[in-house]
Amino acid sequence: MKSAIRNICCLTIITLAAGFGLGYVYELTKEPIIRMEEKQRQDAYKTVFAEASSFSDDMDIGSAPSVIASSGIEGVEIDSCVEAVDASGSVLGYVINSTSHNGYGGDITVSIGIDNNGVVKGVEMLSISETAGLGMKAKESRFKDQFSDKAVKQFTYTKTGAASDFEIDAISGATITTKAVTDAVNAALAYYESIGGGI
Repeated sequence: MKSAIRNICCLTIITLAAGFGLGYVYELTKEPIIRMEEKQRQDAYKTVFAEASSFSDDMDIGSAPSVIASSGIEGVEIDSCVEAVDASGSVLGYVINSTSHNGYGGDITVSIGIDNNGVVKGVEMLSISETAGLGMKAKESRFKDQFSDKAVKQFTYTKTGAASDFEIDAISGATITTKAVTDAVNAALAYYESIGGGI
């Protein structure tokens, strides 16, 4: 009986010590992780909207779910939207972050820059865990740059070679990834139009 009580006390002390240790490490790393994630976001914003000098705080995106639902795009959410601003304070356009839940390897989060004329300025992957050598090619400029400098209402992908501005060449062997990224960009375009943008 004494042995069992001793063992229970030891396990309780070890559990408490481990809990306090994990809590301490979490508190210690929480702020650096937040700063790192914010830097990653700001770097992505600058990549997709190079002309901007700064970016606003996150805008209210309360209408996003209904906008996406009415657009017919499934499995995509708008995560955030910021204004891209020049040195004089004039709004040049928006950077919209969207997540497709339909990637082959899970969620794909994309940052999309769109100017006031409806031109896609750039696309950058914020988070992607697709198959190496296949879906991960979505991170490469060869794929991402297909969206840039185009003013369309929606993109579609093709396996037979893009012939129009609205067509994107699918990544060979990674159609699911291609569709997920295209849907994420299209969701951003739909949301952009809903907040006063449009071609």
